[in-house]
This record gives sequence, structure tokens and C-alpha cells, in this order.
Amino acid sequence: MIPVRSRALNAAEVSWFAPICNGDDRYLGRRDPLFRSNWNNTSSVALTADRLGYRNLLCPSSYQVGQDTLTFAAALAPQLRQMNLLTAVRCGEIHPPMLARTLSTLDHLLHGRLTVNIISSNLPGEELPSSDRYQRSREVIQILKQAWTEEMINFKGDFYNFRDLPTQPVKPYQQNGGPLLYFGGYSPPGVKLCAEHCDVYLMWPETEGRIAELMTNMSQAAARHDRLVDFGLRVHVIVRETESAARAAAQNLMKDLDAQLGEDIRNRSQDAKSYGVARQTEMRERSDNDGYVEDHLWTGIGRARSGCGAAIVGNPDQVRDKLLRYMDLGIRSFILSGYPHKEECELFGRYVLPQLKTCSLAEELGRRPATLPGSPLELGERV
Repeated sequence: MIPVRSRALNAAEVSWFAPICNGDDRYLGRRDPLFRSNWNNTSSVALTADRLGYRNLLCPSSYQVGQDTLTFAAALAPQLRQMNLLTAVRCGEIHPPMLARTLSTLDHLLHGRLTVNIISSNLPGEELPSSDRYQRSREVIQILKQAWTEEMINFKGDFYNFRDLPTQPVKPYQQNGGPLLYFGGYSPPGVKLCAEHCDVYLMWPETEGRIAELMTNMSQAAARHDRLVDFGLRVHVIVRETESAARAAAQNLMKDLDAQLGEDIRNRSQDAKSYGVARQTEMRERSDNDGYVEDHLWTGIGRARSGCGAAIVGNPDQVRDKLLRYMDLGIRSFILSGYPHKEECELFGRYVLPQLKTCSLAEELGRRPATLPGSPLELGERV
């Protein structure tokens, strides 16, 4: 059995995705202004997920297109009733002490419902090797944790040096170390970083056997630092009342895509040459003629986008059972999406979400109380 920190937890954090990076459409490859990335569209998706009972929302980050992640999260935070926000942070973009203050402030706005997705990509104009990018992320994380838990930052690294830098006045709303850190990366330096410092290791969809291999590798790496991590899966979903209707919806999604356009879209992404994207391509090449690499796991979406390139496709029971199989492996966090995002959010929320026992990992791991106060604390009150 794969060692998992929340192995005994009989529930999962079921999350949705905020399309703030211009990735929403009804047909992949055909841009429709109706689904463009703007505040009205993306906040509507987010508030729908909150209303339906999703437990977290990934707010991604992109330099090429879309809205600013932290600004979007701050504007959305006061409108949410119960959902966490998983806010993506590109390490190196914001000076770490200032980033610590920004995230602490956002955590207060959310009454302790902030979680953080650590991103280690190059900044615009950079060409750092993988080892340097992950070292910079390591230093950012170490500085964040000092800022959130100590009165002074004292740090000497390859990228940042601070001596006796005060961390007052704002600490995170969450105690016991601040917000949970989610991380995705497949290269050895990335695995080592997550094993040392992060809480939830995020993976893209692959066959169940290959996911188990990734989880075993990460668990072994974490054990070398006397740690356990939790695991998450970022995957698309297409659920309909019948399997035939779901498979037809999958094919209809790609009806306007030609091969060259799909390649252009994939190569446009900043992570197009990463090892994780290469694994998605390999999985797609091993699929059958209809694009399925195993039962109900369809790789067609990867023809039109970089990154997460597969969807769970089926009727409500089939989609639920697939998620339960992942939970049996030890996965405790799912970040789901579909096209168009609001419509698929509603379909999954109607057909599958009520059949799943859900949780907030931040609550389960003791980062914040399950019962939140009726009004926010003044910034700086928890120090």
C-alpha cells in the first residue's frame, strides 16, 4: 500500500477550475468570445462551484493570456460561502517577503480558506535550467514559512539573502504553518522539492498503473525526509446521463479541430516542452482509435491543449467509480474541469458530486477550524 498522509480519510477534496487563462470554449480550437476570460465569466464559474458544494477552486497562472491570479482571487474571496481557493503562485515573480504578506492578507480575506499552488516555471525572458528553477522555488517556500511562523526572516541562499528582516504585522489566518502547499512536477529536482516542503503532490491523468508508480516514487522521496504527503489529480470530466451520450459529447468537443491547429495551440504554452507534457503526449500515442487509454479515460483533449490532456468520460456511476478507484490508490484531492466550464461544473455537480463524500484537506490536516467565525479577523490580529 502506498504511504499517504491522509490514507485513513474516507473522503476527498473535490475541486473545480477557474478558467482565468482564456481556456474556456464549447468546441476546442474554435475561440468563442462568449467564453473569453473576463471577470463576469470566470467569477460566475467560481460562484457556481461554491454554490454546488465543491471544496476548492484552482486559480491558475499564465503569462501569455488571461487575468491576474492574485487579483482575481482577492476580488472573489469575499463572495465565497464555503469553498477554498487554490491560488497559483509563480516563484520569483513577487519578492518573497512581499509574497508572504500578500498571501497572508488573502488568507484573512478567505477566513483561512487559502491554499497555494507552487509553480516553478521560467519568468518571461528567462531560460533557467530545471535545477535552478526548483532551487528558487525551494528558497521562496522556506522564506514564506519563516515569514508565516517567525518574527524575523534570516535566510541565505543562491537567489535570496535576508538578515533580521521583520515579518510583522500580518501572519496568515491559518495556524500550524500557514496555507497548505500544492505542487506538481515530474523531474527529479521537482520531486525532491515536493518531498521536502510541500503538502499535496498534484499529477496529471495517466493510467492507474503509472499514477501508482508516480505516487510510490514521491512517497519514497518524502520518507527520506521523514515526511508523508497527500496526492491530487488534475483531470477533466465529461459526464452525461448515458455512456453513449458522454462519448458523443467528447467527440463533439473536438469537431472543429484540425491536427495543425492543435499542435499550434499545444506549442504556444509555456510548459510545452516539460517532462510532464511529454508524458501526456506519450499517453495519447498509446490510446486506441477512439482516444481511450483505459476504461473511461479519454486522451482527446490533449490534442488541443498543453498540460492536463485527458478526461474521465462516462455516465454518473462510471465517473464516480473511476474517482473511487483513484481514491483507493490514495488520492485525496481532485481538481476537475470541463467544457464549457460552467456547464460541465453544473453537470458534475448534479450527477456525481452528491454521490461523493467530500472534505477540505486544510480542515482535515488541522490548518484551520472546521467552524469558521461569522466575521473576519482584523489583519494582524493572529500573530
